[in-house]
Amino acid sequence: MFLAFLVHDPLAGTLMLLALLWLSAKLGGELAVRLKLPAVTGELAVGLALTALHRAWPLFPEVAASPAAELLGGLGVVVLMFAVGLESTVPQMLKVGVASLRVALIGVGVPMAAGLAGAWLLLPKGSPFVLDLFIGACLCATSIGISAQVLREKGASDSMEGRIIVGAAVVDDVLGLLVLVAVSGMVASAAPSVGPGAGPGAAGDAMGSNLAWTLLLALGFLAAALTLGRLVTPRLFQLASRFRGEQVLLPLGLGFAFLLAWLGSLAGLASIVGAYAAGLILEPAHIEDLERRERHTLEELVHPLVTVLSPLFFVLMGAKVDPSALFKPATLGFAAVLALLGVAGKYIAGFGGGAGTRAAVVGWGMVPRGEVGLIFVAAGAQLQLNGVPLLSPEIQAGIIGALLLTTVAGPVGLGWVLRKG
Repeated sequence: MFLAFLVHDPLAGTLMLLALLWLSAKLGGELAVRLKLPAVTGELAVGLALTALHRAWPLFPEVAASPAAELLGGLGVVVLMFAVGLESTVPQMLKVGVASLRVALIGVGVPMAAGLAGAWLLLPKGSPFVLDLFIGACLCATSIGISAQVLREKGASDSMEGRIIVGAAVVDDVLGLLVLVAVSGMVASAAPSVGPGAGPGAAGDAMGSNLAWTLLLALGFLAAALTLGRLVTPRLFQLASRFRGEQVLLPLGLGFAFLLAWLGSLAGLASIVGAYAAGLILEPAHIEDLERRERHTLEELVHPLVTVLSPLFFVLMGAKVDPSALFKPATLGFAAVLALLGVAGKYIAGFGGGAGTRAAVVGWGMVPRGEVGLIFVAAGAQLQLNGVPLLSPEIQAGIIGALLLTTVAGPVGLGWVLRKG
């Protein structure tokens, strides 16, 4: 009877898969630490290995296809970014605002130009220019989640370089989104028309309208979060301090983070930007009454959730890469060249941090593309140019390979320069 219940329990398979993910994440992280690499590197590698096992043995669970794991992994990166935001305040971020803007502008422009040139040289002659441009756009992305985890592991989240990296990655998200919208609009404008009776300039007009609207939404959200949010938040949490129930601080803090993450996604930004903004807004003075009553800071309460959930995100990100597509010589060569160009472009951006900062730390911190680059590829996979997919399977695999290489190289390089001091 008990065995029959297990067989028909709809949660049984999900529980087994989550157990596999958590245990393999810890084993991979431990192996990476013993090799003097950041734990996140081992978690990414474990995800790739789990997908390889599924391809070799179909009875092995397909990790990347689990909705439950996807949900928990998504929550993990949102909670991670909320925790990173809690480690800084708006005044601290404003002190590095100009430096972050310089790093972001260089970190978008140089890798995009390098990727554009590399695609033009490597792809067959006659390939559409918009394809070269899209490949360059994929290299301009930055994954804040991976660098944030390495900075946390090394105790450098609240350093000047750490704040510059996070601030620049936020700006990168806005600029990268605009680049993606622009490239998508160029693909649309290459079609004969955008509808019955549409003129040749209709697609271009629509692209310009989309760009303007996206920019206004993104900038409006960030401005409102960092100004109105700072005015409203103290009053909300002062009111919450009158609650008589126990354990109020963590649920309210997470609710606030998830609300801003949702609002950020409505504004066209990644939800992790909204979560980071929520942590940034919640300054210690706003919640000191609740922290005093519960005898724990909000950072201390959030930390166990980060420890539990964030590894799932990194394992899943590695699991989404098809290993068989990476081991063709031509694809590997294409991926390696793009990865080198991507690393060089972001490393150069580190020199935009200015005097008093370690350019190598900032540069390596901007290298990982991670989930942001994969979002770009997923969007490109949906684009069609004259009825033909913009990305062929080989080109798509090459871009994913390059993103994977930068995702591994970034935390390795960042961990190394932080260890050197």
